[in-house]
Amino acid sequence: MTRAAKVGAWILGLGLAIQLVPYRPQIDPPVLGEPAWNAPRTRELFYRACKNCHSHETEWPWYAAVAPSSWLLRYDVDHARRHFDVSAWGHKKNKHSDEAASAVRDDWMPPWYYRPLHPEGRLSDEERKELAAGLAATFGDAEAEGEARDSDHSDHEHPDQDSK
Repeated sequence: MTRAAKVGAWILGLGLAIQLVPYRPQIDPPVLGEPAWNAPRTRELFYRACKNCHSHETEWPWYAAVAPSSWLLRYDVDHARRHFDVSAWGHKKNKHSDEAASAVRDDWMPPWYYRPLHPEGRLSDEERKELAAGLAATFGDAEAEGEARDSDHSDHEHPDQDSK
């Protein structure tokens, strides 16, 4: 057996062996509740671009059953649901819901690596603005509220500072 054939056999064997690791997507849990969306359009855009990770209505692609991609998908969805889960609204703390608008507005959600295989996650600039505004109206906007607080504090002199 040649060196290349041995390396190929090892790679094939490893590829088959990692399929035995049971970290794969599970059956989605039931939907327990849903937020009161500010508008049907916000819900529509959210469910198109965000539901695969941030709800219990994930549409698992075929490669979700093949390691190691299954590991990344399961990790991403588990992490996303712990962070912000619209399907457990009222039943689970969603302490990061007020960050959703800035995540969309700043273009780090949906993640860049999600978009190539999920065209529904690609938002036009107009859709991104519309979704960010709808998420802010539905859940609040930590970034905008933080900026407002910062500007309120910058308008007032600190009492310990001397006026010049």
